[in-house]
Amino acid sequence: MNKQSSKRFKEIIKVFAKYGFGYIFDNKHVGEKKSPKNLRKAFEELGPTFIKLGQILSTRPDIVSKEYLEELTRLQDSTPKEDFQTIKCVLEKSLNISIDEYFKYINESPIASASIAQVHEGVLKDNRRVVIKVQRPDISEKINLDISILIRIFKFTKVNSVIPIDVIEALQEIKSMTEEEVNFILEAKNIDMFRENNIGSASVYAPYIVNELLSEKVIILEKIDGFKINDLDMFYKNGYDNKEIAKKLALSYCKQIFKDGFFHGDPHPGNLLINCGKICFIDFGIVGRLNDWMKKMLNMAILAIATKDKEKLVDCILSVSIKKGKVNKIHLYDGVSYIFDTYLSTSIKNIKISILFQEIFDLANRNNIQLPRELISLTKTIIILEGVIAEIDPELEIIDVVIIFVKNENKEIILKFLQDEELLISLYSFGRDTIKIPSKTVELLNKLCVGEGKLQLTIGDKNSIFKEINRMINKVVIGILVAALIIGSSMIISNNIEPTYNGISLIRIIGYLISVVFILWFFITMIIDKKFYFKK
Repeated sequence: MNKQSSKRFKEIIKVFAKYGFGYIFDNKHVGEKKSPKNLRKAFEELGPTFIKLGQILSTRPDIVSKEYLEELTRLQDSTPKEDFQTIKCVLEKSLNISIDEYFKYINESPIASASIAQVHEGVLKDNRRVVIKVQRPDISEKINLDISILIRIFKFTKVNSVIPIDVIEALQEIKSMTEEEVNFILEAKNIDMFRENNIGSASVYAPYIVNELLSEKVIILEKIDGFKINDLDMFYKNGYDNKEIAKKLALSYCKQIFKDGFFHGDPHPGNLLINCGKICFIDFGIVGRLNDWMKKMLNMAILAIATKDKEKLVDCILSVSIKKGKVNKIHLYDGVSYIFDTYLSTSIKNIKISILFQEIFDLANRNNIQLPRELISLTKTIIILEGVIAEIDPELEIIDVVIIFVKNENKEIILKFLQDEELLISLYSFGRDTIKIPSKTVELLNKLCVGEGKLQLTIGDKNSIFKEINRMINKVVIGILVAALIIGSSMIISNNIEPTYNGISLIRIIGYLISVVFILWFFITMIIDKKFYFKK
C-alpha cells in the first residue's frame, strides 16, 4: 500500500469509527451511534467519492434497507463547489485549448455542483449559449482508489455476517457503474441515441452536443431555457396543462422502456425541463438498457397484469431471473396471487409503486430468485418517475397508462418478437399434431372394440402397499372377531351356561374381558398409526 493509499485508508477508518460504524473494521467494537443519519454524515465528510457511492446505494432497494435508502437520498444536493480556476484547468487540459479561443463568456459561478462534475453556463464564439459540464480534478482516480480500499477492507472482515449481501460484489458493480458515468464520451453517445429515438417527437427533446469540444472529462451541450417540470406556478403562468404534461411524461417512458429498450435513468425534476411545450431531458450520465428478450418479457408481464394471468406473470419472472437455489413455483404463485389481490384490486391512487416493487423484490428473495441488474435500474427509475408525476398530477394512475400503452402496441409487439422461423416451426408442429388426432382416435377405438385396449398402472413401492393392505385386513378380521365375542357373550346371559360365579356365567365374563382387551389393542394401534403418518 503506497503512502497516498495508506493515508486515505486511515482517514476512512477514522471517519467510520467516529460515526459509530467501527464494527465494520473490528467485530468486537459495538457501535453506539450507528444509524442511517450517521452513515450519511460519514459519506459527506469523506467527500465526493463517498457521496457518489451513497447516491448509487440510494437507488438499490435490493442492497439497502428502506430507512437507509431514505436517508442516503438526501446526499443528492450536498456536494461542495469546486473552485473555478481548478475547473478551468481541467477544461483546458482535457480539450487542449484555451478558453478565450472558443468562448466569449463563461459564468464562474456554477449552476450545478454534483459529486462527479460541475456545470457552468457559457457563450461560444458563434453566439451559441451552452452549458459546460466539467469533471472534478482526478475524480476517476479518487473513486477507484476509495473503492479499492473498501474492497480490501471488506476482504479481511466478517462484515457479510452483519450485512446480508456480498459486499465485495456490490462494490465491484458500483465501480463499473461509476467508470461509465465518468466517461463523458459515453454520455454523448447516450444523448445521440435518445435524440435519434425521438426524432419528430412533438413532446420530447434532448440538447445537441458540441462535438468539437468533447472529451472524457468535458462535455458541452445546448443551453435549454426552461423551468423544472414540477414548478406548477410556471405551468399556470405559461398556460400549460399539468395533466397533459404528466401524461406525456408517462407515455414517453412507456415508449422508452417497452419499445426502445433505452431510457433516461435519473428523471428527477432537475433533469426534466419544460420548454416550448416539450419535455426536455438533460444529464444522460445514468441510462438504462433492455435487450430484446427483456423487452419481450416486460411486455408479456404487463399483458399478464392487464389480463390478471397469474401463471403467465410467474413464467415471466422465472424467465428473466437468476436462480440462486431451489425455486418452489407454488410459493412463487402464491406470492404473485397476494400481490394481485393486494395491489391490483384497489385504486393505484391509494398505494405507492415503490412499495409494489419492494414487494416483488421481497418475493424474489424469499424464493431464491435474483432479479437482473437491468430491472433494478428500471425499478429505481420508475420510483423517481412516480414521485415526479405525483407532484404534477396526483390523479394520474401510471399503471393504467402503462397497460393502455402496451395493449395498443400489442399487435406490433407480437409481430416484432415472433420471428418468421419461430412462426413456421410453431405452425408446422401444430399442423403435424392436429393431423394425427383423427387417426390416433380411430386406432384407440378399434383396439377397444376387439378387446386389445390396455390400461397400464405403475406402482412404485409394492412392498409397503401390500403391508398396508395386510394391516387393514387384519384389523377388519379382529373387528369381526370382537363383534362375535360380544354377541356370543350377550347370548350366554339368557342361557346362564355353567360354570358360574355368584350366579354369573364365567364364560360370559371371559368373553367380555377378551373383547375389551382386543378393543383397547385396536384403538392403541390406530393412535400409533396416526402418529406415524403425521411424522411422514
